[in-house]
Amino acid sequence: MPMKLRHLEVFNALFEAGSVSRAAERLNLTQPAVSIALSNFEAKLGFRLFHRERGFFAPTNEAMMLHDEVVQGLRAISLVEQRADGILSGQTGGASIATNGVLAFNFLPSLLASFHDENPNISVEVKVHSSRQIASWVASHQIDIGLIDLPVPVAGLDAEIFEFECVCALHKNDPLAELDIIRPQSLAGRSVINITGDHLIDHQLDTLLAETNTVITRNASAYYFAIARNLISVGKYVAILDPINGKIDLHDGVVWRPFRPRIKNQISVITAKGQPLGKAAVEIQTRIRKALQAFTI
Repeated sequence: MPMKLRHLEVFNALFEAGSVSRAAERLNLTQPAVSIALSNFEAKLGFRLFHRERGFFAPTNEAMMLHDEVVQGLRAISLVEQRADGILSGQTGGASIATNGVLAFNFLPSLLASFHDENPNISVEVKVHSSRQIASWVASHQIDIGLIDLPVPVAGLDAEIFEFECVCALHKNDPLAELDIIRPQSLAGRSVINITGDHLIDHQLDTLLAETNTVITRNASAYYFAIARNLISVGKYVAILDPINGKIDLHDGVVWRPFRPRIKNQISVITAKGQPLGKAAVEIQTRIRKALQAFTI
C-alpha cells in the first residue's frame, strides 16, 4: 500500500498537536489541506486514526500502534535529506587516496588532519601499495586519487606530474654536515641507503658515482623514504631523499644538504579519465596539488 510523505507528516503533527489548527500551523498548511490529507491516509489504511470531539483529535488504539514506526520513518527521511544536503555542499561524504609510500608518512597525515579540522564529517581512506596496483585501482574507480612514481603504468588515467629536487639526508653529527653542498665524491666509502635498490633515484646516483669513479657501500635498503630517514637517525647512513621526507623537521637529529649535480624525483597525481570526482575528493586533490607545488623545482 503506497503512502505519501505528506500523509505521515500530517498524522504525526495531529498526533502530537491534538488539533487540526495546530497541526496546520506546524506544517505551514491550511486546515482543509490537513483534513483532506488525514482522510486520504485513513482511506488508504482502512481504519480510523483519531476520535474527533469538539475540535480535538484523540488517537485511536490503531494510531498508537502505528505512531512509533511513523516517527522512525520521518526521522530516517530527515537523515537522508541531511546527508544529501551535506554531499551537495561538500560537508559530508568520503574520499579515498592511495600512495606508494613517498607521501604516506610525512605528507598526507598533516594534510588530512588540516582537512578534517574544516570537514569533520567526511571520511577519508588511505591505502599504501605499489604504483602499479594503485594505478589499477584508480583506473577501475576503486580509489579516487593515486600518488605514484613515474612512469604511470596503466592507461585510462589523468596524470599531473610534480618534479622535485632531492637532497642528501644525514645525521646532524655526521662530518658531511659541515659541507654546504654534498657531491658524489663526498660519499666515497660511505654507507648509502638504497631506495628499493631499483628506484629512479638509485639509478641517477649510480650514474653520477660511476662518472666520478666514486665507490660507496650499499648495505641497507628501504622501500619507504620515511624508513630510510629512520635509519639515518639511528645509524651512520646517508641517503638521497625527496625533499618532503628529507627536509621536514622531525626533531630526530636528521638534517639535509643540497646535492649536486641534481638528482630529481617525480610524483604523479592520478585520477580516472572521464570520471568526475566528488566534492570531498576534489577538495583534497586541490590541497594535495597546492602542497606539492611548494616542493617543486
